[in-house]
Amino acid sequence: MATVFDVTNYILEKIGKMSTWKLQKLCYYSQAWHLAWTGKPIFGEEFEAWANGPVCVELFHAHQGKFVVDTDDFRRGSQDALSEDEKDSINIVLRDYGDMEPYDLRELSHSEAPWKEARNGLPEGAKCRTIITKESMGEYYGSL
Repeated sequence: MATVFDVTNYILEKIGKMSTWKLQKLCYYSQAWHLAWTGKPIFGEEFEAWANGPVCVELFHAHQGKFVVDTDDFRRGSQDALSEDEKDSINIVLRDYGDMEPYDLRELSHSEAPWKEARNGLPEGAKCRTIITKESMGEYYGSL
């Protein structure tokens, strides 16, 4: 199975330098839509329902302290670890979400059931470490 860093590498190779907020959301949507379309995750790492949207903690620790990242910021990960189906899913996500601004991706994720349900009614801005389950992601995006 690939890792979130393989997806990160692929996204940054395709789009180039971007904010860490945007990178987190593009990884989230890549995982979510692949789950919806195939029933299988691309990577094993989880997303948590943080105040600013879904965050993969392992990815966060790798870019912590940076606002903008590119491929030089990640020593781990290779797009060669991704199957053609996984790349196809990511490409569709990049086509549909890649031009969106980080704040718009944040707002979109805040309006969707997986993040909202994981936060279970917490107020805006409240800290949360609850995992957004792969099941909830697959079910929600698969129903759209």
